[in-house]
Amino acid sequence: MNQTELEELKKVDIRTVDVSVLEDIEKIEINRSLSVKKRWEDFTNKIKNPFCFVCNGVIIKVSYSKTKEDFENKLVQLCINMEREYLEL
Repeated sequence: MNQTELEELKKVDIRTVDVSVLEDIEKIEINRSLSVKKRWEDFTNKIKNPFCFVCNGVIIKVSYSKTKEDFENKLVQLCINMEREYLEL
């Protein structure tokens, strides 16, 4: 997948995307014996669009940032912020 193709995949609108063309991430198997680069290539080939897919029947749209912070930390921050907002109500 080249950069131009990736840029086009980022533009998918989850409000209008045809669900039948999206892959279910739960069915994707990762070969952990591969190098990180090869795993990414294998994953993107299987998922077809790493920015938009189905998970547990829900359409998911993902954006990636160039930060050293991992997804788990971001998710924890989100939960903490949501809890603070809830408590302020």
